[in-house]
Amino acid sequence: MNIAILGIGHIAEKMAAAISGLDDNYKPYAAASRSIENATRFAKKWRFEKSYGSYKDLLDDENIDLVYIATPHSFHYEQALMCLNAGKNILVEKAFTANYFQAKEILDISKSKKLLAAEAIWTRYMPSRYILNELIESRIIGDAISVTASLCYPIENIKRLRDPSLAGGTLLDLGIYPLNFSSMIFGNKIKSLNGNCIKLETGVDAQESVSIEYENGSFASLFSSIRTPGDRNGVIYGTKGYITVQNINNPEIIRVYNSDHEMVKEIFSPSQINGYEYELMACHDAIMNGESECKDMPHSETLEIMRQMDYLRDLWGIKYPFE
Repeated sequence: MNIAILGIGHIAEKMAAAISGLDDNYKPYAAASRSIENATRFAKKWRFEKSYGSYKDLLDDENIDLVYIATPHSFHYEQALMCLNAGKNILVEKAFTANYFQAKEILDISKSKKLLAAEAIWTRYMPSRYILNELIESRIIGDAISVTASLCYPIENIKRLRDPSLAGGTLLDLGIYPLNFSSMIFGNKIKSLNGNCIKLETGVDAQESVSIEYENGSFASLFSSIRTPGDRNGVIYGTKGYITVQNINNPEIIRVYNSDHEMVKEIFSPSQINGYEYELMACHDAIMNGESECKDMPHSETLEIMRQMDYLRDLWGIKYPFE
């Protein structure tokens, strides 16, 4: 599978490392930037075969099997549309787009053209999510009835995160992870969704607390911030014990405790290149099977999380200038 990267910022470096660590079924083929000098430098560093100084030139290359879109959220819709119209399968960095309606259009087009469109929310593809599902299904903690999760990094000085025109703020960058964590545990039959946020002077959300009540009586309490460091932990509470997840952004250790707070099981996540490889493997399988979505993160899940984030932004009075 010849893989191309569109946009060569920090996240693209991580994806390039994952590609380089996989076997020969995954070829670092092409990289594109608005600067040919930057694209050439990136391609040389990661041993990509080709480099392009424009995204159009990249999409004219008929040998590309998958394009990974690694640009800011605000560009995803336009660039995903360009890729699909050029007949390219796409893996789009989270958040998939800036809002639900953009995502719906892109996903509908991918299905009509029989091309893959997948969201690169890496925790959805990792073995750890299936380890957690198996533990919950085993009822080792009884009935799972509540979840807490947080993800915080002191990154508010990053320019794009402060900029409404780039769909900046906490929610699409960090808050999306606790939302996905809860969704992977309890699904999406939501009775009520509420939250509060504190904004930066630019108008984007700086930190937020979100609560979700599910139709089955389960509950989630989620927190995220670009202003502070945090423990990144998740906890699943059951009637007979609880499960802790060390680092919901890339789970490292899963521990199970009984009702007496005694650890009864400790599971270390499998070794990995850097965690990004699981997305690529899922895309490879989907493309080989002629599918337009990955089973780990189907279109319906991408749309549901986008719907939740749209609802929260509307609640907080946050609207991007291009909407």
